[in-house]
Formats: sequence, structure tokens, C-alpha cells
Amino acid sequence: MRSRLEQGDNIDRERVRRLTGRPEPDGPGAPRPPVREWLLGWIDGEASRFEQMDSLPGLMWHLADAWARRDRHNVVLVHYDDLKNDLEGEMRRLALLLDAEAPEDAWPVPVEAATFTGMRSRAHELTSDTSGILKDSAAFLRRGTSGSGRELLTGDELAHYRDRAARTAPPDLLDRLHR
Repeated sequence: MRSRLEQGDNIDRERVRRLTGRPEPDGPGAPRPPVREWLLGWIDGEASRFEQMDSLPGLMWHLADAWARRDRHNVVLVHYDDLKNDLEGEMRRLALLLDAEAPEDAWPVPVEAATFTGMRSRAHELTSDTSGILKDSAAFLRRGTSGSGRELLTGDELAHYRDRAARTAPPDLLDRLHR
């Protein structure tokens, strides 16, 4: 969720306001709390999953819904860490599932293009920000790793997060998410 927060910092709010026809705010908005404080508030947030889909309950509801459908023939779940650890293997797995064939000597080009470095070098092209709402296309591809939120939490806070998550999602999904 830290990425979501930082993506929010990359959005040109004035541009969004103009595009959506919303009135100008009366004054400056409240300053965003420090990332760690925001994350702790997100963990404890009680928002309805329907009203705030990026809340912890909303995110877990969405993921649990996809998880429940994972055995369907037209659903494929991919974990970011699997892509990081074996990008070519994951791409080949997806190609096989999609019945997409490619000559063996063609694989290095799309695999390189799909690396974090390859995508970041083409961020302006890949983000397709046709409305101009991003301040920086390259910032959309921020870090290329997962777990940055976990790095901010103490052991007790991480245990509290896991307890909250356990109340909203099945254990096998959480095992996959938190590996």
C-alpha cells in the first residue's frame, strides 16, 4: 500500500480537478501524514470496502474475490516476486496458458523489455498518461520491489497488521501474499 500512497503524490491534483469539473478547493488540503503514520492508519481503518476500495478491508475483499476464482480457466494470478525471481519462466507460463507461441530465439527481447529497468526506460510510453495527470511517468515505476511497507513497521505493528488481514482474507491467500 505504500506504493499507492506514493503514486498519489505523483498525481497532478489540479489537472484531475479540471478534468473532472470539480470546484476549486476553498484552501489547501490537510498535509499528508508521514508514510509510517499513514500506513498505521490504513491498517486500522474501518472504511467500508465498497466506499473505499483501497482500504485494507477493500483491498482484501478484492484479492479474496480473485483468489476464489483462481481455478477458473480464464483467470491467472501472478505474484510480483515470481516475476522478479523468474521473469522469463513466468512469461513462458503465461504464453503457454494463452496458447501463444514464440520462436525460441525471440524470447530475450520481450523478457528484457519486461524487466523493471526495461519498463522504467520506456515509462513515458508505457504509462499511457494521455490525460496528463502524472507529474512524472518514471515515478509511476517507483522501486521495482515489494515489501516497502513492511520495512516501516515494528514486529508488533506487523503482527497487528497480520491479525487485521487474517480477519478479512483466507489463510492460503495471506500465505501467498505475505511470503
